[in-house]
Amino acid sequence: MSPPPQARKVFVKSFGCQMNVYDAERMKDVLAGEGYGEAADIENADLIVLNTCHIRERASEKVFSELGKLRELKDGRRALGKSTRIAVAGCVAQAEGGEILRRQAAVDIVIGPQSYHRFPELLRRSDNGSRIVDTEFPVEDKFDHLPAPTTEAIRSRGVSAFVTIQEGCDKFCSFCVVPFTRGAEISRPLARVIEDARLLVDAGVAEITLLGQNVNAYHGADETGATRGLRHLFERLAAIPGLERIRYMTSHPNDFDDELVAAHAEIDKVMPFVHLPVQSGSDRILKAMNRKHRIEEYLETIRRLRAARPDLALSSDFIVGFPGESDADFEDTIGLIHEVNFASAFSFKYSPRPGTKAAELTNQVPETVKIERLARLQELEVAQRREFNQATIGREVDVLFEKTGRHPGQIGGKSPYLQAVHVEGPVNLVGRVAKVRIVGLKPNSLTGELV
Repeated sequence: MSPPPQARKVFVKSFGCQMNVYDAERMKDVLAGEGYGEAADIENADLIVLNTCHIRERASEKVFSELGKLRELKDGRRALGKSTRIAVAGCVAQAEGGEILRRQAAVDIVIGPQSYHRFPELLRRSDNGSRIVDTEFPVEDKFDHLPAPTTEAIRSRGVSAFVTIQEGCDKFCSFCVVPFTRGAEISRPLARVIEDARLLVDAGVAEITLLGQNVNAYHGADETGATRGLRHLFERLAAIPGLERIRYMTSHPNDFDDELVAAHAEIDKVMPFVHLPVQSGSDRILKAMNRKHRIEEYLETIRRLRAARPDLALSSDFIVGFPGESDADFEDTIGLIHEVNFASAFSFKYSPRPGTKAAELTNQVPETVKIERLARLQELEVAQRREFNQATIGREVDVLFEKTGRHPGQIGGKSPYLQAVHVEGPVNLVGRVAKVRIVGLKPNSLTGELV
């Protein structure tokens, strides 16, 4: 027998990108309207949602491994007279569809990333034991049907929040499944984004990160129907009292226009930190990846950004061992990293994704070579991140304090460059920006003193 509605609990386990973190929060908002509170741990959840990502290596197999554990949990709860429903959401759900139901009998619902506004309807349809797959790209916009999060929910998530402004991708990089799992590129209307931002700020949010698969390709309609770019959205957001910081990710090099570059010089609330994935330092490999840009063009964008904002910090993504990558191609990537000097980076071994062009290539790089190249690249990344952090020592930076620290009297926050910073200070600084002098460096954070 199902528990009464007010007693139902949901646990959402999210994998992958920041957009999945945002989607997980919005799923919980949708399910709250159905009487689902948030479970503190997975063992006490009446509904378990795996919000999956298809970008990482062996993503599908990791999901099925997780589902095997959840099947045992479901069986154990059934023995105690407790019902449990399991849903698989996100990009693996979109890619695998009914195969998930076939391979794992414990799963009740499979739902794609464009359909989670329909969660309540799918739960009702599964009340009689039906097993459901909903991975069609809906005609309606899910954002038009999502309930607004409550003030309590917003405050529980902290002073920094995500807002999705753009979804999908039309680039069709040869290694990537996003066009198939997230669909064609779309941008949300400007007024809807502003409405979401005001709601967050009114509940205490001080920093908003704008999300999109290609966020700098944003082209949302304004109140007159005219198409507006990311620069205009920045200006509108910056006018919201109480919003202290604006961030955005992930950008594509081909969509970095002059207006967006100038925004970093002219709009103070836009943080001096840009995540700009390049993937490889070799033009030959970029062409095989169908990235549609060349290294010199990438470097020119960086030169323009640094001219506009000299204190700008950069991060990037790298794939090593892409099919056909030679030693010379890899050395080009290492050379690019030396030339740009990134503050941080994310790097991965190439792994084939079913349905992508790169998966069909026969000139795959041996795994041992991938491992060796990745280790070398990551060693350089770590050294550059350490060098960047060390250069901050002695400087005064603005820190947005987000929470209390591990030790009594300690509070923690983020610098404009996304560095974690800890100081001794009063708890009433949480949610506010204060000037901090950086005095020390720890493995994963900086220490400072309030100025």
